Amino acid sequence: MYALKSLDGTTVTIGQDDIEALDASLRGRVCERGSQEYDDARTTWNSMFDRHPGLVIRALGASDVQAAVNFVRDAGLAISIRSGGHQIAGHAVANDTVMLDLSHMRSVHVDPAEKTARVAPGALLGDVDRETQAHGLLVPLGINSTTGTAGLTLGGGFGWTTRKLGMTIDNLLSAEVVTADGAIITASPDSHPDLFWAIRGGGGNFGVVTSFLFQLHDLGPEVLSGLVVHPIEAAPELLAEFVGIADAAPDEMTVWSVMRKAPPLPFLPEEWHGREVLIFAACYSGPLEEGEAALAALRALGDPIADVISPHSFVDWQAAFDPLLTPGARNYWKSHDFETLSTDAVDMLLAGIGSLPDPACEVFIAHVGGVMARVAPDATAYPQRSAHFIMNVHTRWEDPQKDAECIAWARKLHGQMQPFATGSAYVNFMPEDETDPLGGAYGGNAQKLSHIKGKYDPNNLFRINHNIMPT
Repeated sequence: MYALKSLDGTTVTIGQDDIEALDASLRGRVCERGSQEYDDARTTWNSMFDRHPGLVIRALGASDVQAAVNFVRDAGLAISIRSGGHQIAGHAVANDTVMLDLSHMRSVHVDPAEKTARVAPGALLGDVDRETQAHGLLVPLGINSTTGTAGLTLGGGFGWTTRKLGMTIDNLLSAEVVTADGAIITASPDSHPDLFWAIRGGGGNFGVVTSFLFQLHDLGPEVLSGLVVHPIEAAPELLAEFVGIADAAPDEMTVWSVMRKAPPLPFLPEEWHGREVLIFAACYSGPLEEGEAALAALRALGDPIADVISPHSFVDWQAAFDPLLTPGARNYWKSHDFETLSTDAVDMLLAGIGSLPDPACEVFIAHVGGVMARVAPDATAYPQRSAHFIMNVHTRWEDPQKDAECIAWARKLHGQMQPFATGSAYVNFMPEDETDPLGGAYGGNAQKLSHIKGKYDPNNLFRINHNIMPT
């Protein structure tokens, strides 16, 4: 017998015969407590969440997903969905629920003639990058190769090539979705266009995506990219100049600023290890010689400790920050959007950097715009399309005894920066305790999302997420 959590929070008892029948219907399998597969599935990137689902359904294809959705819906059970397992809020796993594990569905098929890629929901960014770059092609994704493609896409998706090629959702051509009624449908501009609109930024609220079809672009295999590292003492002046450079940058040029204690990188003098630094991370999505000219003003700023901008394999550049984002650490993030970075905002931000609670903590400021900003706010569920700066208070540590200190620091800095912010937010950066995504993440698109949720998931089966209530 299995005691599983229902949608209304009570406990439902499911017999062994029912579980065995479900298991027999799958290409994958049901993983029970005590098995290695069960523990592998419930262990996600963010170690803040040590949860135990009632059972795990490991899917290998859309038919398995359909069987899982039908099973939990008919029994009135709660379900969580895991794809890459990277999500900061930990919604992939919940205690005593059914967990649908898509992490073994990692296929990536590239059609170089059509310049498209069919990507399964368990694929990580590194999987997609390696397969597409084998043909000198790419889809705009994030900046860490271990991020799950599904979660990144459903929340919006931005990274080094967003200014040149748009957000990840701007390059989504269609998606296969299993809806709450167990139907397997295609969402595209011509088929269920309302659902296609909603999944481009609305998260996993509307069904389980079992494959994505992306448009690919010519880029690579090398890009001009790298880091310029400065003492944090130079940050007030340099960040003011960074804003001007970012605002005037061509679409091909992306520069993010990072403030943290310097890790022991081999190109940094040892005396700088562990000291606060300002890092400009840059990537030019175009010809190398054009990139040299475009990045010249950035590289001429101040007196850097190190400048390691040079041609890099795009696949390697996409994985350059992986050592700072390894699985198993504790993570708590807070995010704001800014139209610009004023002097007062920079001063407040740097005061927070002066009290970092752990050497792994950092704040990064991503500059977005370009092609992304030329899409109408109501064209997709993700609404914040203006050229702007996205701040992530990226709080990261190892020791569970530091939880209260690190979370308090992130919340405090987030609150101090709020007067300078737009009030919008990026749903993929929202922690579990931010429970109202409609207020900040979706703006004027919130009501439409609620109506589409009511059409495709009227009973809110898919609720273990940054939930959009159906109307």
